[in-house]
Amino acid sequence: MSGHDAVIPMSSQKCFALTGQADVPGDKSISHRSLILGALSVGETRIEGLLEGDDVLSTGKAMQAFGAEVVNNGGGAWSVYGVGVGGFAEPDCIIDCGNSGTSARLIMGAMATSPISATFVGDSSLNKRPMGRVTDPLALFGAQSHGRSGGRLPLTITGADEPVPALYEVPMPSAQVKSAILFAGLNAPGQTVVIEKEATRDHTERMLTGFGAELSVEDTEKGRVITLTGQPELRPQHITIPRDPSSAAFPVCAALIVEGSDVLVPNIGLNPTRAGVFYTLQEMGADLTFENMREEGGEPVADLRAKYSPNMQGIEVPPERAASMIDEYPILSVVASFAHGVTRMHGVGELRVKESDRIEAMA
Repeated sequence: MSGHDAVIPMSSQKCFALTGQADVPGDKSISHRSLILGALSVGETRIEGLLEGDDVLSTGKAMQAFGAEVVNNGGGAWSVYGVGVGGFAEPDCIIDCGNSGTSARLIMGAMATSPISATFVGDSSLNKRPMGRVTDPLALFGAQSHGRSGGRLPLTITGADEPVPALYEVPMPSAQVKSAILFAGLNAPGQTVVIEKEATRDHTERMLTGFGAELSVEDTEKGRVITLTGQPELRPQHITIPRDPSSAAFPVCAALIVEGSDVLVPNIGLNPTRAGVFYTLQEMGADLTFENMREEGGEPVADLRAKYSPNMQGIEVPPERAASMIDEYPILSVVASFAHGVTRMHGVGELRVKESDRIEAMA
């Protein structure tokens, strides 16, 4: 701040009770994957409730650059006319991922086993984030990467002319890395195997199966083993995207700490690999219930009701839960400040390399 900048005083006042219904956007993870798998299918995939934020739209523009037709039908409804597995064309423009690490990593995987090249860039924040965790396993398929030190963007990926399947044990809990490898495995003959020591969000596995891929999941002593048979013909789908649990966490947590609140958040995806924050809040003593439990498109969905909870207690949040709530630790830290006692969150090192250092922000 320079000596000429004015100091603007800030004030706060007590919030009145929050009541009624809070509608949140469609799930971001499923939105990204719907566009990519639609582009890798043959025919028209129809998507209802797509999250139309900048990150997801970056993925949509990228799919167009690789040859798919992506059409906005209005009202959150989109159509993707795919080119099939192995049908990506070499883009004649740079793939701008904006601030979306999901776009960059998943699309790198999707094109890594096609004989094409693409250059990926991002904004100033994304360009600082590590991509080596994706480019290293993609090299096992025969893909090559050229870019800045540490595998950071801007980065050019040259896909494999004759891809081979890969066996890879993911060294850190990362659904993006796992998904990139599985997308690469789609165009590799034979079986691609991914082993993860800690289960991460499994939207990619569920959706690949729904689109017609041959995929199996087995829990073993080594961890969760995912086996994908390559070169399927994916079938286009009609997808209704559940509402985003990460977005739902904010009105839910606000209701828990504001006196007299009673808030309903409908149609929330409760995939067990994503819902860790809600179970953590319940363990703390939150008055949080799941109503109208059902399944839509292979994903568990419910309406969440959250009420003011003045008697919440601090707890130990185990490290194995981190992958299922990695984006919700900042808002959980706010709730923890209202709970009685100490809340300790373990296994959150991944927060250091998100869009910002979220651990520093929480502190």
